[in-house]
Amino acid sequence: MRDLAGKTAVVTGAASGIGRALAIELGDRGCRLAIADVDGDGLRDACKEIMEKAGACSEHIVDVSDRVAMDAFASDVVREHGAVHIVINNAGVTLIDSAESMTYADFEWVMNINFWGVVHGTRAFLPYLRQVDEAHIVNVSSLFGIMSMPLQSAYNASKFAVRGFTEALKMELAGTPIGVSCVHPGGIKTNITRNSRMADGALEVSQEELSEMFDKQALTTPEKAAHKIIRGIVRNKRRILIGPDAAILDWIVRYFPGSYEKLLRLESEVRRKARARAESVF
Repeated sequence: MRDLAGKTAVVTGAASGIGRALAIELGDRGCRLAIADVDGDGLRDACKEIMEKAGACSEHIVDVSDRVAMDAFASDVVREHGAVHIVINNAGVTLIDSAESMTYADFEWVMNINFWGVVHGTRAFLPYLRQVDEAHIVNVSSLFGIMSMPLQSAYNASKFAVRGFTEALKMELAGTPIGVSCVHPGGIKTNITRNSRMADGALEVSQEELSEMFDKQALTTPEKAAHKIIRGIVRNKRRILIGPDAAILDWIVRYFPGSYEKLLRLESEVRRKARARAESVF
């Protein structure tokens, strides 16, 4: 998709972070925007910023995990904008808890937003994307859709699922005017950690302390991430890695698929806690 001007772009999770940065840059490039989120105030601010720059924007308070609501959202966008050319399924959440102790309700919360939200967005808009000369679907996975982390099993499961779904979708749409990209961001300076669900005692720091640590370690701004994603749309890239950490860790996992957790010492903290629990019993 070489020319973005005049195209209608849909972005979920657009009230903050990568989604907001995507919406603003797409607006700067001449796209009409339909942005969605459950955060009405953040959504309103993002839409206002886009429109202040002479962009066209509609805001939609939508829960991506609700299939019926997403179908209605797609219909509303086409009715308001006339067509859809780009769909970016970006909305996401995370959970910090072990596979053993997490509740099914929390696991389903993560899967419903991260995975089913992508499926709902893809399937709701795909019939409309087929009606235009050129279109693109972007599904946001994660670095953790390439490698796994302890205490992130639900998030890993959702993001690996997004990757598998998107790669199959790309093959199914081969030969059509619809491009498909899967995005794997590394550490991005967003609020995802602050908005996460975190089990009591899962880590030895509070959620606020964890968020502060994440902010210091995250290597990429939402604006840089958005720019690279949009460049990937223009170049019709199948796979978009965001950030130097994502590129390095992707290389490690590809070359050491059976031992990356040992190289990265991902099990060392888990083993330390296990020993401490055993010692406390005896």
